[in-house]
Amino acid sequence: MSVAVASHSFPKNPILRRELVERYPDAVFNETGHPLKGDDLIRFLRGHERAITGLEVLDEGVFAAVPELRVVSKYGVGLDMIDLDAARRRGVVVRWTAGVNRQSVAELTIAFMIALCRRIVPLATDLKAGVWGAGGGRQLSSATVGIVGCGHVGKTVARLCRSFGAGVLAHDIVDYPDFYRETRIRPVPVGELLRASDIVTLHVPLDASTRNLIDAGALALMKPSAFLINAARGGIVDERALKEALVEKRLAGAAADVFAIEPPSDGELLRLPNFIGTPHVGGSTEEAVLAMGRAAITGLEGGTGSFDVTSKT
Repeated sequence: MSVAVASHSFPKNPILRRELVERYPDAVFNETGHPLKGDDLIRFLRGHERAITGLEVLDEGVFAAVPELRVVSKYGVGLDMIDLDAARRRGVVVRWTAGVNRQSVAELTIAFMIALCRRIVPLATDLKAGVWGAGGGRQLSSATVGIVGCGHVGKTVARLCRSFGAGVLAHDIVDYPDFYRETRIRPVPVGELLRASDIVTLHVPLDASTRNLIDAGALALMKPSAFLINAARGGIVDERALKEALVEKRLAGAAADVFAIEPPSDGELLRLPNFIGTPHVGGSTEEAVLAMGRAAITGLEGGTGSFDVTSKT
């Protein structure tokens, strides 16, 4: 059975590479060091029935050009790069394992919260410049955290926040009454969450309903003392509006692991003293990489834990 690993990061892990080749000796790997696009992606996938993809865009054109492709197994959890309707029309099965990197992303989110609350980055920067700064910020334990999106990552973040003693508000299009009751979390409309929270953290997928969800209007609802965190998907936050809010001190600080364009091109935003940016590493811990890679291998055959997202009506 022919397998093409389009993800450029999957083959960098020798354990995953070895485990895949043990099952599929003829597997081919993207060795370019970057995601494949357009014609390059089509040429790489041709002749293969199954593929593991990461950040590659799979649209109608790709599926039409590679009719022999029957199964796509996702390396990672985001599905916004794959046109699922086009896959259904072309009879391509797309498999995905939910929540496989939840702990990794949740821990980075908590790290962002503490770094912002305690002003760790500006204080460390000042100290390197010989400035003995003052002002130790605030405690996470006394903050109200608003979580937008209570899926696998959001729920993990919520539990971690509660372990610190923080109050937690939540907003999701899906109701989770048992979870809210168990964790003593209050579900609220998104506007109320933005107004009341000291920290707002985003854990929703990127789709038409969430693109620029946090725009200038949403930012205007937040407290000037509040922090915004995006470790979900680039495009959920209007980065230009965010930069203006940070520059004008209408928002105390923000942190992002994801950007609308990656690598990001807005150097002004990245250099702001009240902004923390990381290069999309939320799900890239050693443990998460192995978990995502093994889930992708399992998904090639539809093994336990993998979910056929193209079977949804």
